[in-house]
Amino acid sequence: MTTAVSGSTYNDLGLGLKQSDKKAESLGQADFLKLMTTQLQNQDPLKPLDSNDFLGQIAQFSTVSGIQGLQDSFKSLSSSLTSSQSLQAACLVGHGVLYPSATGYLDGESGLSGVVDMSSGGQVAVEVVDGSGQVVRRLDLGTQGAGTSYFTWDGKDAAGNTLPSGSYGIRAQVTRNGKAEAADTLAAGLVQSVALGSNGLSLNLAGIGEVPFNSVRQIV
Repeated sequence: MTTAVSGSTYNDLGLGLKQSDKKAESLGQADFLKLMTTQLQNQDPLKPLDSNDFLGQIAQFSTVSGIQGLQDSFKSLSSSLTSSQSLQAACLVGHGVLYPSATGYLDGESGLSGVVDMSSGGQVAVEVVDGSGQVVRRLDLGTQGAGTSYFTWDGKDAAGNTLPSGSYGIRAQVTRNGKAEAADTLAAGLVQSVALGSNGLSLNLAGIGEVPFNSVRQIV
């Protein structure tokens, strides 16, 4: 005859299975204060707890709590900034932007546009270079002051022939006192879409591809 043994009998015999303790392993502020109070209540009257140690432990706990709160605040701020940037970037679709680049895209309808960025003025010229490194057009912008000078290339070479759409190199020179120096260039691109990836926001420009959102210098 088989006798069923209840779970309580196992427990009475000390054979019951212990349930896993699922309490949090980390201490919260209330747990810390409870432990500190218990420590004070059970201290040795002949060797009382040093007040400096007590205050030091409180200061450490406050510092940890403060850092955790600061981290949470930064996460919230980062999320808010990312959402704000996404909305701003989405509004750029269909608009033109200027970004640092030595390459521009020639559109058969609007040409290739950009900006020469100069620390000081002088005689400014822009050379347009094809894929083989040949200069296909030179644009003389005349004397310009410090700052930015806009230029537009209609897509024709020096002989007046219309060149195919595509990417072309742009390089600028500023001549001062008979000495020519290279200058920085910004290319203009049309924003087609916006993407949010692991490296942050990026803009997809027509004929160019992805450009980091934070590299945009101006909306045109």
